[in-house]
Amino acid sequence: MNQSKVAGNNDAASKNSSAYVPPLQRTAGQPPPIAANDGLSYMSFDRNGDGGTTTALSDVLAQIADGEGKRIADSVRNAPPGDPIQTKWGLGFRKYEECLDHIRKTHPIKVPEGGVAVPLPYTVFERHTYSVVPSNAIWHDPARPEVAALLRENEQNNKRRDLWFPQVMRDARRIGEYYPGLSPNSPECMDRLGVSLAYLESSQCKNFYDAAEVERVFYPEIEKLLLEFFPDATDALVFNHDVFDKDYTGDRTEDQANKNPGVNARYATLVHNDLNDNSGRVRCRELLTKNLRNFGREQRYTEEEADKKMSRRFMSLNLAKPMETVEQFPFILCAWPSFADQPYITNYRIYDDRVGETTRFTYRPDHEWYWFPRQQPNEVSMLKCYDSVTDGSVSRWSFHTACIDPTAPADARNRRNVVVRAFVFF
Repeated sequence: MNQSKVAGNNDAASKNSSAYVPPLQRTAGQPPPIAANDGLSYMSFDRNGDGGTTTALSDVLAQIADGEGKRIADSVRNAPPGDPIQTKWGLGFRKYEECLDHIRKTHPIKVPEGGVAVPLPYTVFERHTYSVVPSNAIWHDPARPEVAALLRENEQNNKRRDLWFPQVMRDARRIGEYYPGLSPNSPECMDRLGVSLAYLESSQCKNFYDAAEVERVFYPEIEKLLLEFFPDATDALVFNHDVFDKDYTGDRTEDQANKNPGVNARYATLVHNDLNDNSGRVRCRELLTKNLRNFGREQRYTEEEADKKMSRRFMSLNLAKPMETVEQFPFILCAWPSFADQPYITNYRIYDDRVGETTRFTYRPDHEWYWFPRQQPNEVSMLKCYDSVTDGSVSRWSFHTACIDPTAPADARNRRNVVVRAFVFF
């Protein structure tokens, strides 16, 4: 179905809806995304404030019924044990260890100084996907247990359609060697590659497990860092954070009511980006006009004020600061030029009141990956999740994941860091 037809079908509903429907603003020269409804936001299907979630739930059930996702998942699961799986992108592996063995013994990869060859997990499903978030009421609806069962199987199949592929990590501190004259510590690096490195020599935040202290102390520190890093910016807004610590023994529970994100035991296990053409704008407007899921200072812009602010350039960034030297599960980033001509695959995250959009990508051997070997507590790695500039003159986003460092000792400590998300306005 083409986008104009979808838009036409929903015109009457849109007139009676207060939902913000963003224009799909693709990057010049980039192919169309792999998405539902030709990329049109589910906000255009809003019914009585549901943010399009009713339509999205219907669509995910229809996708499950067509059976293609299960067929791909079953083909991966039923492949001969230990054998690589031939895909259109190259050899993939079901297990990290199998891919690592391939890298070391069968297909050695030359790496630059400061680099390392590692297995990374990519999707092999070239269709848009859905994920129903744990807070969605459908999981606890006593009238629809069969629907919850189907959705649960779909979540499992989402993971089964991921394979490990060999990649090369380059030392991000050496970006100037790969791009002569380009400093990783510059806004030019962010504009060109979608990744960069900043420094925060010390933080007054003493306890990153205390969400209130992080919000009160660390958020303003990061906002100050961003305004210094981007001298053309007018203001910065840090709106939430996550703490990652696999070995944490305290209470990990997320408590949205008290603005506590909890403590993550799992590191990212799939190549992805947090936002896309639609969700970059939707997330920004939600924060400005509704203060939605904002852990930082309260925002109360009118819709007109928000539209004016968003008519100028703005970016969304993730910033990761270690609490101690990173030894295992480093946070890794991919440079924009190596996938700028690759269509992203939309993953729809279905809440009760909105449908978020993240992105996934299929494997390419020439994806340009960077890491910070033994990242220090004063080093803040930055990646771009969204940029409103669409003319191709700057990076639109990066994608990222975590990796297992095969060069780390067996007793290496797992990464302990805090990741904050921010918008920067120009």
